[in-house]
Amino acid sequence: MLPANLLAHLHAAFPPDRFYTDPVDCYAYAYDNSRKIFPPDAVLFPLTAKEVQHIVSLCNQYQVPLIPRGRGTGTAGGSLPEVGGIVLSLERMLSIISVDPANRVIVAEPGVLNQSIQDAAKPHGFFWPPDPSSATFSSVGGNIATSAGGPHAVKYGTTREHVLGLKAVTGAGNFITTGCYTTKGVVGYDLTRLLIGSEGTLAIITEATLKLTALPGAVAGITAHFHDLSSCTAAIVRIMALPQLPSALEFLDSGSLNLIRGRYPDMLPAETNAMLMIEVDGSSTDISAALAAILEACQTDGLIHANQVDNAEALWKARKALSPLLREIAPKKINEDVVVPVNTLPQFLHELAQLSANHQLHNVNFGHAGNGNIHVNLLIDPNDASEVARAERCLDEIFDLVIKLRGTLSGEHGIGSEKRAFITKEIDHATLQLMKNIKQLFDPNNILNPGKLFPAAE
Repeated sequence: MLPANLLAHLHAAFPPDRFYTDPVDCYAYAYDNSRKIFPPDAVLFPLTAKEVQHIVSLCNQYQVPLIPRGRGTGTAGGSLPEVGGIVLSLERMLSIISVDPANRVIVAEPGVLNQSIQDAAKPHGFFWPPDPSSATFSSVGGNIATSAGGPHAVKYGTTREHVLGLKAVTGAGNFITTGCYTTKGVVGYDLTRLLIGSEGTLAIITEATLKLTALPGAVAGITAHFHDLSSCTAAIVRIMALPQLPSALEFLDSGSLNLIRGRYPDMLPAETNAMLMIEVDGSSTDISAALAAILEACQTDGLIHANQVDNAEALWKARKALSPLLREIAPKKINEDVVVPVNTLPQFLHELAQLSANHQLHNVNFGHAGNGNIHVNLLIDPNDASEVARAERCLDEIFDLVIKLRGTLSGEHGIGSEKRAFITKEIDHATLQLMKNIKQLFDPNNILNPGKLFPAAE
C-alpha cells in the first residue's frame, strides 16, 4: 500500500492513462519472462527525464521501492516488483533523438525497440549489433540493463561494446551523463560500462548514445550435422581457432533437434544428433575464404555432412523458435545461460550430460557456441516436489562445474532474482562488498530495484 500523500503527489503530476493503481491494470507489469508474478502497487509511465527524476525524488521521500522496466522480456526476474512498490515503465519514452551516419551514432530514449534502431540505421548502411532473440520487441533500455547479446556476439560483442554514453537519473535523484559522443575518450571513470548490465539497481537510463556498425556486404550460412556430441564440440573448438571468425556459431543438441523436428519435420536428417548453424559475413572475397576454412574445420570423425545454405533466414527462424517450443513443453523449465571458455565446451557438455543423468532430469541445450554461451534447459514438472529438488541440486552442481572451468554464471540474461543466491560462487567477498558500496553510493535509500543481484543478507 502506497502512502496517501505520495498517491496525492502522483495523481497531481500524472494523468490517469500514465498512472495505474487498479490491480487489474497493474497485473501486466507483475511478471517478466521468468513467469513469476509479483504485483506492484502502482505503475507509472514517464515521458521525460525530468519526470523520471521527479518520481525518484518522491520515492526517496516516502521510502517506496521503484522498479525500472523495459518490455518485460528478461528471463532472470530482473524487473519483478518482489516487494511491491512502483513499477517505472519506460516503454513510452520512444524518441529516436538523432541519427548521425557521419559519426556512426544513434541517440535514443530507453523505450525504443531494438528493431526500431535497426530500421532507423539500415537506410544509412548500418546496424546496431546486439541481437537478442527478443530483438523485435525488447527495448534499448532493457538491452543495456542486461548487456544483451545474441547470436552475433561471437564477432561483434554484446551491448557493452556498442554504447558510447548514457544519460540517467541515479537512485539518489541526480542527473548524470556518462561516456562521450566519440569512439575515443578517457576522461574520468568509465561509468557507462558500470551502468550497462546493472539491471536498474544504480540508475534509470533516460537516453543512450549507441555506436553503429556498417552492414556487411554479403552474408552466407553453413549447417553442419554430426552423429554425436563429441565430434560436434570438437568442430566448434577448431572453428574458433581459425583466423576467419564466423559472425554467428550456434549449437543445438539432440533434445533441441527433436523439438525442431516436431515443428519442422522435413528440416533435419533423422541421424543428426548434434548440429551447428554457422554464419559468416563480410566482402564476397572474405566470405569465400571463410566458408572454405570453416567447412574444413567441420571435418571431424562424426560429421554427417556440412553444406552452405541458400536461405539463412529460414535457419534463424528455426533457431529462434526453440525457446517458445520449450515453453510449450515445459512452462516452468529452468533456463540458464552459462558461459565457459570455448576450449572447455567438450568437457562441459559431457559432464553436463552426466549431471542430468545422475539427477534423472531431461535436459535440452543450445546456444551461442562461439562464445561458449550455452542455454541449459532443465525440463521439470513444478508439481513434482522430488523432481524440483533434484533440479535444484543439479543446478547447483552445474554452476560449480562452470566456475571450475573458469566460466561465468550468466552471459546475457543477467542475475536478477533468479541467480542471486549463486553469485558468491563467482564473486569473492571483498569484490561483492565493493559492489554493494557502489550501490549505496548511487542509491543511498535502496529504492531502485531492491533485492536484485545480491544474495540475501546473512
